[in-house]
Amino acid sequence: MTDEQSPKTLQHRIDGPQDAPVLVLGPSLGTTWHMWDRQIPELTRQWRVLRYDLPGHGGAPADPSISTADLADRLLRTLDEAGVERFGYAGCAFGGAVGTQLALRAPQRVASLALVSSAARFGTPDAWRQLGVVVRANGLEQIALSAPERWFAPAFRDVQAAIVDWSVQMARAVDPECYIAACEALAAHDVRAELGLITVPTLVLGGAEDQVTPPADARALVAGIPDARLAVVPGASHLVPVEQPAAVGELLARHFEATWTEQPAVVAVPAQPAPVVPAPVPAAAPVRPVPQHAGGAAAGPDRYAEGDRTRRELLGDAYVDRAAEETEEAAGDFEDFVTRYAWGEVWNRPGLDRRTRSVITLTALVAGGHHTELAAHTKAALRGGLTPAEIEEVLLHTAVYCGVPAATSAFAVARRVIREETRPRE
Repeated sequence: MTDEQSPKTLQHRIDGPQDAPVLVLGPSLGTTWHMWDRQIPELTRQWRVLRYDLPGHGGAPADPSISTADLADRLLRTLDEAGVERFGYAGCAFGGAVGTQLALRAPQRVASLALVSSAARFGTPDAWRQLGVVVRANGLEQIALSAPERWFAPAFRDVQAAIVDWSVQMARAVDPECYIAACEALAAHDVRAELGLITVPTLVLGGAEDQVTPPADARALVAGIPDARLAVVPGASHLVPVEQPAAVGELLARHFEATWTEQPAVVAVPAQPAPVVPAPVPAAAPVRPVPQHAGGAAAGPDRYAEGDRTRRELLGDAYVDRAAEETEEAAGDFEDFVTRYAWGEVWNRPGLDRRTRSVITLTALVAGGHHTELAAHTKAALRGGLTPAEIEEVLLHTAVYCGVPAATSAFAVARRVIREETRPRE
């Protein structure tokens, strides 16, 4: 088996008694396993604690993960290699998202769960994709410098200068491509409709002053998970394990002591009704075949949904929603055509990646003088992985083949969009 074929695992460390039950701690985006350092003395009295790093964090291999579900799979492989079958799990923010995936995908292995500063959906997909664009254009410096404001309450920042500086250095050292991939994973993470399927006893823990995942997000988790309870820590913000280590350590210890079970609960499977056999189709009414398009792609009922998803990923929710509001009823069929065929079929064909399709699209729009669409697709190119320098290189190339006047106008449009899209948000 080659390295590319080998199952991916996560960088990790283990502390505590070798024969104790295993407790896994998951980190927040931009942090390392060291965010849990001050809980280790308390937790290793009873548990063998495994902490892991996200890809590209804390010196871990820069192997970007495409989703929170993929991270959960990587963690399960890591635990398999360590000989761990059943475990408790506590995760902060991104680590909490991984925890919900574990509870949904492998509930028989999770003895008890704690979601810290977490949510069923983190903000909006558009905001996370926008953050990825900013990091791709500007790197992580601005993100790192602003991390303490997002992570810690003002009173904590005023008196804990050393920890504030540590947090900046930790975020600054993350691999940018892995951070961008994590932004995409959080943009796609939405388990609101699945919370009722989580059967693991769950503690939802948050900081009263958290502005990233506010207490309302914690209450929504408790309302959706059948066996969940809430704990809100006063005076703490997003990285509550760092701000209030003793309180968090005690809450976690009490939760896992009270809810840990060595064997998964047996879920009764209801009896299945006898299958309904459909009546045969009369010979006089033959079944109409599904139409096929060039390249063999079937025009199934999900093409509109696929197109809408791709369009939103590249152009943003605000743009697509505004376009839908401005569309007159008479143009509804055209909007359906564009979403279903251009975005659902052509943009999702496997023959070219999105970066290449963006290069082609920008060139065609410059040639046609379509400046409104050029602005939208400059944004799409940034979100699809092109850097500002690569977009300017494409426009420089068009000056040779489409003419200098056309390229001059295109440069003005593209540079305006790039400035807007890559400006760090407050």
